[in-house]
Amino acid sequence: MPGPSLHWQRQPASSVPDWFLKTVQDYVSSSGQFAAQLLWQRGIRTPEALTGFLNPDHYQPTSPSAFGVEMDWAIARIQQACDRQERVAIWGDFDADGVTATSVLWEGLGDFFPAPEQLRYVIPNRLKESHGLTCMGLDELAAQGVTLVITCDTGSTNLAELDHAQTLGVDVIVTDHHTLPETRPAVVALVNPRSLPHDHPLAHLSGVAVAYKLVEALYQASPKIASRSLESLLDLVAIGLIADLVQLSGDCRYLAQRGIQRLQLQSSKTPTRPGVARLLELCKRSGDRPTDISYGLGPRINAISRVQGDARFCVELLTSGDRDRCRQLAEQTELANARRKSLQKDVVRDVRLRLAQVDLSTTYVIVLDDPQWSVGVLGLVAGQIAREYGRPTILLNSEVTTEHPMARGSARSLHQIDLYDLMQGQQHLLHRFGGHPFAAGLSLPVEHLPLFAEAINRDYRQRYGSIEPVVTLDADLTVTVAQLGPDLFRELKLLEPCGIGNPAPLLLIQNCWFEKVSNQNIKDWRGRKVQYIKTQFELWDDSVPQGFPGVWWEHYRDEVPRDRCDALVELDFNAYHKHYEVRLVAVRSQGKAMATTPPKDWILDWRGRSLQDIPTDPTYLVVEHCPTTWNDLYAWFRRAHHQGCALAIAYPQPSTQSPRLLWQELVGIAKYLSRTQQPVSRQRLLHKLGIRDRSLQVGIQALQTLGFTVTSSPEGLQMGYEAAIAEEEAERAIALFLAALQEEQFRQRYFYQIPIDTIRSLAQQALMADA
Repeated sequence: MPGPSLHWQRQPASSVPDWFLKTVQDYVSSSGQFAAQLLWQRGIRTPEALTGFLNPDHYQPTSPSAFGVEMDWAIARIQQACDRQERVAIWGDFDADGVTATSVLWEGLGDFFPAPEQLRYVIPNRLKESHGLTCMGLDELAAQGVTLVITCDTGSTNLAELDHAQTLGVDVIVTDHHTLPETRPAVVALVNPRSLPHDHPLAHLSGVAVAYKLVEALYQASPKIASRSLESLLDLVAIGLIADLVQLSGDCRYLAQRGIQRLQLQSSKTPTRPGVARLLELCKRSGDRPTDISYGLGPRINAISRVQGDARFCVELLTSGDRDRCRQLAEQTELANARRKSLQKDVVRDVRLRLAQVDLSTTYVIVLDDPQWSVGVLGLVAGQIAREYGRPTILLNSEVTTEHPMARGSARSLHQIDLYDLMQGQQHLLHRFGGHPFAAGLSLPVEHLPLFAEAINRDYRQRYGSIEPVVTLDADLTVTVAQLGPDLFRELKLLEPCGIGNPAPLLLIQNCWFEKVSNQNIKDWRGRKVQYIKTQFELWDDSVPQGFPGVWWEHYRDEVPRDRCDALVELDFNAYHKHYEVRLVAVRSQGKAMATTPPKDWILDWRGRSLQDIPTDPTYLVVEHCPTTWNDLYAWFRRAHHQGCALAIAYPQPSTQSPRLLWQELVGIAKYLSRTQQPVSRQRLLHKLGIRDRSLQVGIQALQTLGFTVTSSPEGLQMGYEAAIAEEEAERAIALFLAALQEEQFRQRYFYQIPIDTIRSLAQQALMADA
């Protein structure tokens, strides 16, 4: 798959002072050397900074008064509304940060404004509306007698809507952390950490943390009214902070640490938030780690709006004390997350198939649209595609349902490329847009799509040139497999919560290999298969007599090297299986540049020969199956060079059987296996059809839309038949399978016909690049 060039570099080992090491050792039962080295490397080098980083009890949180007169104005207006018994509305957002911010204000303002008589909340529908205030929504609130709106995680740049609120006689307090407008809007108060210096302890607060600071200031100003403790809100603050991927430094780190301490109490027998407790149970986590939020709670809360659009019930899920109701809502959330994973994988597959037909050498910003793509997952997919292909990515739903059709979607960037700024240069073509340099939402008339794609690519070339992006992965520590385990885990845990500015430590393991490699779809909480791939393995090196378990998300087993390699991993604890494991981040072969130019005939061209005529000789490695990507061949180049063997290119001429006939053959096999209940190995199925694993995976998904069930067991794949679903969905899935086969056959024909001199030249370049 095309993508950015990956360069690895190791952080040099640091010499840590004795006092520093001894301080770290007070927090762990092991040597503390690894943790001390990491902390020192990351610039934490004074006693005050070290103790404040490791223990929130030693950190002095910043007062909300740091927001100055804006906070004073906000509190004065809220107190006035309380005295006058006005009706107040909270206007939130549909992502995890916005939902938790709404929940914090809902609970924090509850003593001041009885609900629902005086207090209500609004959360836009992700699938129908955009982020931020709307004039129609403000009209409805004014008609209900609302005279004060308090935003959270939104509102800073809604200038037209804020002017409209003023004409309605509705006052607005904006609490937000997004981009500030050039001129201050006509609002009662604008509480936004972007107004503070970049190095201020509050500078990186997310929406929920700003909402918390507002409640903190209100409680300080009116202590006799407030009955709830501020600490009771901190678990919600931690969820929103960590899910929103803000820089966890200063007060952000402090609030996240305190919040996780509160969150893990929800795993007790008497949780104060039964909805959160049930979510933790469903995602098989205990709440004591930031990854329990980033991989568990956060995606589930976000899934509601991504799949259903309306996320309002998430506030009830997070704040209600009704166990039965919360259990019902949590299970609905879990099912939405399973559906989100399936939708995400479907769109990723579609985008990859589309990109296989695009000339990426002249594409700097990927802009694609489709009327069938689910708007709710486009941000996730755009982020994944941007990382895989090394290019800013904009994905849009272009469904034509109105007289003036509008495309809506999401944009994600990387490598310090300010995509928000690029889009700002094309705002004359856009209807709306907003966000950050690396993540934004947008809408534009469908008729403007070709012009927009051309213009933003032209603007990119003028600003950044045509240099291919290079990603540098910094290995924080070099360890052996024998050093993986509880002692190292406890040391690395001292750095949590990790995030922007304090990334999870990357561990370099050299001269290792993989065994017991398998991939499978994961299952939801009801045991039903979700179309979301993970590869499991054991990681070995010469330091151990037994491998160490690991997982590689969204990768297939055929992507795992078969020979010795170097791996970058993160160490984790699997709370469900109760064991430590690694999460594979990147892997590379150990092939090194040749000392001299390799002989011209080290790669032999035996294409077209019968495999029976090829000698069995240990000095040769034989490529028997026609590749579909250069990466397939690069792996063979490195393997042959590593083993000191010649490489024989001996794959046969690709099949010319039509994709439609292959589909009919696959359906026939599925019917036979369903009727006989006989298992079949994946390899046998691949050999029978003469296709690659990824095409087969697309074919299996198409079979499932026809009503076939496909399960994996140690004996192989087993198929059954239930009932067909929507014919339109089946036709679309079949079309994707046919397209995948056409693309596979096209690529195989290319690799069968390419001159051997071209293969030899690129092999030498690949090996030299690995040096």
